[in-house]
Amino acid sequence: MLQLGTHGKNHRMVGAGRDLWRPSSPTPCQSRVTQSRLHRNASRSAVAHGPAGRENKRAGRRRGASVRDELLLRARWTEQSPSATMVGLKPPEVPPTAAVKFISAGTAACIADLCTFPLDTAKVRLQIQGEVRIPRSTSTVEYRGVLGTLSTMVRTEGPRSLYSGLAAGLQRQMSFASIRIGLYDSVKQLYTPKGAESTGLAARVLAGCTTGAVAVACAQPTDVVKVRFQANGAMPESARRYSGTVDAYRTIAREEGVRGLWRGTLPNIARNAIVNCGELVTYDLIKDALLRTQLMTDNIPCHFVAAFGAGFCATVVASPVDVVKTRYMNAGPGQYRNALSCLLALLMQDGLAGFYKGFVPSFLRLGSWNVVMFISYEQLQRVAVLARTPQS
Repeated sequence: MLQLGTHGKNHRMVGAGRDLWRPSSPTPCQSRVTQSRLHRNASRSAVAHGPAGRENKRAGRRRGASVRDELLLRARWTEQSPSATMVGLKPPEVPPTAAVKFISAGTAACIADLCTFPLDTAKVRLQIQGEVRIPRSTSTVEYRGVLGTLSTMVRTEGPRSLYSGLAAGLQRQMSFASIRIGLYDSVKQLYTPKGAESTGLAARVLAGCTTGAVAVACAQPTDVVKVRFQANGAMPESARRYSGTVDAYRTIAREEGVRGLWRGTLPNIARNAIVNCGELVTYDLIKDALLRTQLMTDNIPCHFVAAFGAGFCATVVASPVDVVKTRYMNAGPGQYRNALSCLLALLMQDGLAGFYKGFVPSFLRLGSWNVVMFISYEQLQRVAVLARTPQS
């Protein structure tokens, strides 16, 4: 059953659940408008198919081609110019060699040490505070916090004390970081099964432990001298044991034997196995996750986020071992029988809180060190690869 009705100028047919709209007959005004539109369309069609129309079409195609060419040139320039698409140099197509990674890691670690060495010195002073060697009454504490430690050192020992042991620290980084960081990727590939699409967590952890242990075995004397120098300034001037880096190596070897230069190797291996897992493995995992989920591209902001997370994780897990290592390496002959006795003495004297002495400077130092080191490391690798790649 259909009903006819009117709605405005149109007729409406109302049927079974639907409305059928049908325009009514055009009015004289609507007819004139329609005829005018048809006339304009016919004129445009005639012009378009005439000589002038064909010339306009050719000009339009030329303009479109020039716009496309310009866009292509901009895209190519954007790909070739790293600063236009990302912060820092773009990842090279050719992966860096093991030698490039080895040298880049040592250089980047030295740059990071130069930037953060005062924080490392403050960390050592806070960690050894409370030992017999440093006088401290029950009511006062020699160093209070990071800024307090730094200001006390500058006031009582001079600004140069902040960089006490820097020479040994740079020696340590060139040999130590080059191995544990520069060889990490190569060792990781050795632990990765052939044909595997990606490297698993176990291979990363094993690679971090391996490079950390080998680095400690090779560079332990430089670490011992660095810690001794950083703690040396806390003593009265008449009681200071070393006058220079070379004198420190000679004195330790003469008074404690060659084994004295490798003092604290076992706790240092344990520390660096943990630190390597906290730093390199965490950095590796965070960076891979950011790139895989496309939250970030492979540039400096991505490296910053991954390095900051790596520094925090490394500080949390490595601080207890770091405190024991620092105290044991700074101890005189006969003060502790071994690293375990040092750990027990620290636990009895300061409790569990003693394992996190100097945590704030440790995090400030390790977090900032990781950020500077990893950003420098990534950029140095890319500079080295670009320098070796012939320009076409």
